[in-house]
Amino acid sequence: MNTSPTVVVGYDGSVDSTAALLWATGLTRAIGGRLRIVHAVGLLEHAGLLADHVAVHRDTALEIAATAGGDPQWIQWSVVDGDPCSALLRMSMPPESADLLVVGSRGSDAHEGSLLGSTSLELAERSLIPVTIVPQARQAHGVSTPV
Repeated sequence: MNTSPTVVVGYDGSVDSTAALLWATGLTRAIGGRLRIVHAVGLLEHAGLLADHVAVHRDTALEIAATAGGDPQWIQWSVVDGDPCSALLRMSMPPESADLLVVGSRGSDAHEGSLLGSTSLELAERSLIPVTIVPQARQAHGVSTPV
């Protein structure tokens, strides 16, 4: 039985998802947990229109987590089919059974002026486990780890 908490963070390459990844990496480092970085794959990736897109995100996300002090032994990259909210919600159910979902306040398709994106709002409404929504502004103020 694994007793290390599992933190799942959504990553789409946006500035907000990078802030979430940094925050989640700091948290898992502080609590001795596992970090699972999840990238949702939609129709464009499946159609091959964004073939290099996933590989670039994987490399960037793993580099960010390692640079932030994440232990590579406890970091896992996952590509999950579906829209971001559904993909992340599935990570909270067996067999994955995450303990916490972490997302940025807005994703790569953010609408100017919105404080929260559709994924973060939907996760907050539908998740049966805790959800942390990390605002990009935390990075601008030099705060990248939970305190």
